[in-house]
Amino acid sequence: TYTAEKTDAVIAFGATVPGRILPVDVSNGGLVCQKGAFLCAETSVELRTAFTKKLSAGFFGGEGFILQELSGRGMAFLEVDGGLVEKELAPGEILKVDTGNVFAFEKSVRYEIETVKGIKNVLFGGEGIFLTKLTGPGKVYLQTMNMAEFVGEIAKGIPSSK
Repeated sequence: TYTAEKTDAVIAFGATVPGRILPVDVSNGGLVCQKGAFLCAETSVELRTAFTKKLSAGFFGGEGFILQELSGRGMAFLEVDGGLVEKELAPGEILKVDTGNVFAFEKSVRYEIETVKGIKNVLFGGEGIFLTKLTGPGKVYLQTMNMAEFVGEIAKGIPSSK
């Protein structure tokens, strides 16, 4: 817990990787976020670990197993990797997204991990074998940078001793 004790004191927090910091008011029902998205919040905001309903999501879906749930009242600040895309889903509207690009969503949004259909898609699609299926209603936040994939691409360019 940090408290500014002098009149003109400022407490600042920065992002770990290139991206932005998203201020959100969790007073209207809260949010579910990817692990590591939480940066800081007012003391009236509660942060707890949330698990998906399917154990296999964590073993096979990457970011899917452990999530963070924000509730209570007040402002929270979340760390977005890369750019941010916001989408409001209508009731029953479905959005399928690469798992690493799902950043956060309102608690009213249903969340599932599903496998990509078809062996050609799995082998040649380039997106992996799992997608996140988000079903409205509610707001969904997507990040444009998947850090795991980004690090993997950088690692490919690092010379090795082999």
